[in-house]
Amino acid sequence: MHSLLNIFDMLLRALGPRHWWPGDSPLEVAAGAILTQNTAWTNVEKAISNMRENGLLDAQRLRSIDTAVLAQIIRPAGFYRIKAARLKAFIDFLWDEYDGSLDNMGHIETAALRRQLLAVRGIGPETADSILLYAVGKPIFVVDAYTFRFLRNHGLYTRKHTRAHTYDDVQSFFMKHLPLDTHLFNEFHALIVLLCQRYCKKKLLCELCPLGKDKEARVRKLS
Repeated sequence: MHSLLNIFDMLLRALGPRHWWPGDSPLEVAAGAILTQNTAWTNVEKAISNMRENGLLDAQRLRSIDTAVLAQIIRPAGFYRIKAARLKAFIDFLWDEYDGSLDNMGHIETAALRRQLLAVRGIGPETADSILLYAVGKPIFVVDAYTFRFLRNHGLYTRKHTRAHTYDDVQSFFMKHLPLDTHLFNEFHALIVLLCQRYCKKKLLCELCPLGKDKEARVRKLS
């Protein structure tokens, strides 16, 4: 636990709090988590802006709108027909199970709620966990391509972890070595994303990386 916490502290000092995920409401955050699949966040922002202009960051309005019309509104996010169907599937789930309120989801145990989300068409582990962490406030670590890159580039797997390549394996790795804390998971994931965007690129910038300045940050073994 100590090593990952040291890395988190170093990143926080160097890069500052990220205040992620941007959104004015839990529903906006959940919609963003679905829209960001296979696209850049700048495209998601355009789609969310379109939804806001059309009053669709409201559960009732989103439930009522025709899927084909919604698809055109979120067109900037790419794969817009597929994502419109996924948004509708999620909002149907939200109404059927939680009266259209993400706040009501907060009363359900995390693992049970995660299973429910994964049963919704088009919601995979990363999207489900983004909704759980960022929209509902559940302590669960979100894993994405940046997380894998971060672990690989900084040698954070010991030999016994070298075969851990699945989403669940990596998630368990973080949650085993960190306190179960929503704020910590939120900030750490966002800091990893920023670190990889700035330094852990295709051409590594290790000499500029805030973790490259301290040997203790390049951990080879975790207890």
